[in-house]
Amino acid sequence: MIFIKFLENLFNILYQFMDSFSFLILAAIGLAIIFGMMGVINLAHGEFIMLGAYITTLLSLAGVPIPLAIMLGALGVGCFGFIVDKLIIRHLYGRPLDSVVATWGISLIMGQGMLIIMGPSLQGLSTPLGSFTVGDINYSTYRLVLGIIACLLLVILYWVFMHTKFGLRSRATMQNEEIARSLGTNTSRMYTSTFVIGSMFAGLTGGLYSFTMSIGPTFGSGFLMESFVTVIVGGANPLIGTVMAGGTLGVVHSGLSYVFGTFIGRVGLLVAAILFIRLWPTGFSGLIEKKLIRVKRYNG
Repeated sequence: MIFIKFLENLFNILYQFMDSFSFLILAAIGLAIIFGMMGVINLAHGEFIMLGAYITTLLSLAGVPIPLAIMLGALGVGCFGFIVDKLIIRHLYGRPLDSVVATWGISLIMGQGMLIIMGPSLQGLSTPLGSFTVGDINYSTYRLVLGIIACLLLVILYWVFMHTKFGLRSRATMQNEEIARSLGTNTSRMYTSTFVIGSMFAGLTGGLYSFTMSIGPTFGSGFLMESFVTVIVGGANPLIGTVMAGGTLGVVHSGLSYVFGTFIGRVGLLVAAILFIRLWPTGFSGLIEKKLIRVKRYNG
């Protein structure tokens, strides 16, 4: 009996960790691509997520199958990101402070515009796939699926950046734009593609979580803090940093939430991020890259 209770508590802890990990990864992955490669601090990231949630919900209410509605929501936000990049963002490359002001203005326009057009709330949909019971606690099957999707997206992201020509050119642009341009890479097109991909990931996140949260103009604000914390702690390399930051912060958030509640979990998340940034300003990716350099020097 004691062993069974132990297994139930262990599953609860693992479930909470997977839930926190998937939320942090999905919230941050689009921002990590844009910020890590372009240096654009997109304060409208939450509103991009909100737009994906609205498109997905409206399509689902119209009878479109849920997987297709989510994909169309991601594509819709990608198209919107392309327009924003061509009109505004492309003029702010290499100007991070200006991008902060511009994207903050975009976020205000999107939030207030959605409030005027759609009203303060939108009819939501029930969480799909039902639930299951372990011991005396009910768990959402859909949230387990979100964890699987987060892991799959990380694998896809790694494959794209490490095993395709686009990934090679994007990494070259991220490391040294001038040299990449001199070798024939169209860096302007690369930046646009990157912003569109990051926007699509934001829309995908909104679509995935549209079934678990109430839909309104402030929908994206619940993702913004966690996404920036994860990206900053992860560092400049989205391939390494996002995974490490999501895993570490997921442990902190889920552990504190399990013991003390959700509010203390969010506070602990911020405290852990502040301490980590104070000790290692370059984030996880910078810390790992330094250790790899030391190992190579030692072996050499």
